[in-house]
Amino acid sequence: MTLQQGLAFGLIGLTIVAFIWGRWRYDVIALSSLLLGVIIGVVPADKAFSGFANDVTVIIACALVVSAAFARSGIVEQVLRPILPHLTSARVQVPLFTAAVTVLSMVTKNVGALAIMMPIALQVAKRTNTSPSCLLMPMAFGSLIGGTVTMVGTSPNILVSEVREQIVGRPFEMYDYTPVGLGVTALGLLFLSFGYRLLPLARTSRETLEAAIETAPYFTEVAVPEDWAQSRSTVRDLQKLAGPEVRLMTLVRKGKRRQAPHPNTVVLRGDTLLVEGEHQDLTTFIQRAKLKLTRSDRPVAMEEPTEEVRVVEAVVGAESMLIGRSAQQEDLYGQHGLNLLAVSRAGYRMTRELNTVRLRAGDIILVQGGERTLPGALKTLGLLPLAERELRLGGIRHRLAPALLLLAAMTLVAFRIAPVALAFFGAAVAMVLVGSIRMREAYAALDGPVLVLIAALIPVSDAIRATGGADLLAAGLASIFRGQAPILAVGAIMGVAMAATPFLNNAATVLIVAPIGAALARMLGLNPDPFLMAVAMGAACDFLTPIGHQCNTLVMAPGGYRFADYPRLGAPLTLLVLLVGTPLIAYFWPL
Repeated sequence: MTLQQGLAFGLIGLTIVAFIWGRWRYDVIALSSLLLGVIIGVVPADKAFSGFANDVTVIIACALVVSAAFARSGIVEQVLRPILPHLTSARVQVPLFTAAVTVLSMVTKNVGALAIMMPIALQVAKRTNTSPSCLLMPMAFGSLIGGTVTMVGTSPNILVSEVREQIVGRPFEMYDYTPVGLGVTALGLLFLSFGYRLLPLARTSRETLEAAIETAPYFTEVAVPEDWAQSRSTVRDLQKLAGPEVRLMTLVRKGKRRQAPHPNTVVLRGDTLLVEGEHQDLTTFIQRAKLKLTRSDRPVAMEEPTEEVRVVEAVVGAESMLIGRSAQQEDLYGQHGLNLLAVSRAGYRMTRELNTVRLRAGDIILVQGGERTLPGALKTLGLLPLAERELRLGGIRHRLAPALLLLAAMTLVAFRIAPVALAFFGAAVAMVLVGSIRMREAYAALDGPVLVLIAALIPVSDAIRATGGADLLAAGLASIFRGQAPILAVGAIMGVAMAATPFLNNAATVLIVAPIGAALARMLGLNPDPFLMAVAMGAACDFLTPIGHQCNTLVMAPGGYRFADYPRLGAPLTLLVLLVGTPLIAYFWPL
């Protein structure tokens, strides 16, 4: 072992120990590792920032934006709505929701797919008195195995494609992962559909502050537009469309209020409805009924044309000048440039028009304004913004655009018209241009720590290959597997990746293990592709801990899971993937 190899191994080892210790953020560890690598000379200074310009980083960033826009479109909820009333038990809910999130993970980033489906699953679980612990972990595991089917479903596939390009001169294509991924996914779904019974089914979720606030119903005002297509709809029809979660409190027609209107009352164009419900339920109802918020149609004054319109949730403070006054009396729009969209008041049902409601200290309100106007207006009015819960109440523009743009990107890649990075970059930009996602939301969708981790570790992990360290390790493994059945070496590499990824980030696992697997294949005189596929599959399938992958972490609190719950379902699934995935790789990628 040369000095440079020793330094490279020492750097990687120190990085792994820091990841396992968990004392610092993993992006800080990656950046520190990069800096140390440059200082000791195993990372060339001119390549220190190559990871930030790498296609891998661009693809992952664009996939996150595309997933966020797809989630905001609501098209998944619309597709599933007809069958939701029939999901009455965990026996039916688990297979359907797990399959849905798995399919979504094939075309979007698996974290985004899980984020789309989780709210729907939790609403159904609440309505049917099903424990979320039955649903969420199978959904998280389904998102992980679904992500193995295409390149953009999970970060390991993107990274392995990059490693292959460095080794053989050609990257893996978008659907090269599909034959093996589909086989593993099909068996994994079958197992999860029944295996959820291994989980503690009566576990309750831990309540969070956001969940407590979420239960507070909002009162808002919607208008029936003049071009409304449902001209013969009655109050009963609209209430059926709204569901039990939304209540139609009052109908206002030509200035006259009808509290609790009769179900047979025909709703006319120009009528105003006062409705109450949680903000997500209200948004769904407004979209389905094709109504519009009465205050949001007034143009928001903006200082610059590039300024964005924002909707912010805020609490009326104890010293607020709005206490005892209504939006009409204060001239909220004329004096402060704000539209009042909704009001929430605990223990009180409002029946008056929104702009005449006298506000009280502690009321939660939704206000709309320009992003430059809002901070000053909130401060002047004594409103305390709930910064972590920026909402968008009402209709969403271009519901089909994200799905069409995503389909276009997948098609361009499938027919090799455009590379993956360019196709998904174009889709992300187009979604911003058509209004499917705002730039502020696009920036929020970018997982900064993960992007920094990947960009910083690309040159660090390359030090193992550049110094010959990967060949050194591969030689040790080759001495073990030489003369053995080649499929055992493939299974061993997958097992190493599976063992490492619960403690490292899956991206770090690929960057460290993939060069070793490729070198082992070369020394054994075998095709490197099945070894790289094994690394991708092993690194993507982290079912043993809540900390190895964001999907597992995302469901921990809502599902009420403990650390020991993950291997109860994850250990047999890990064994299934290892036993099934290895021969599938050997079949579709001959050794």
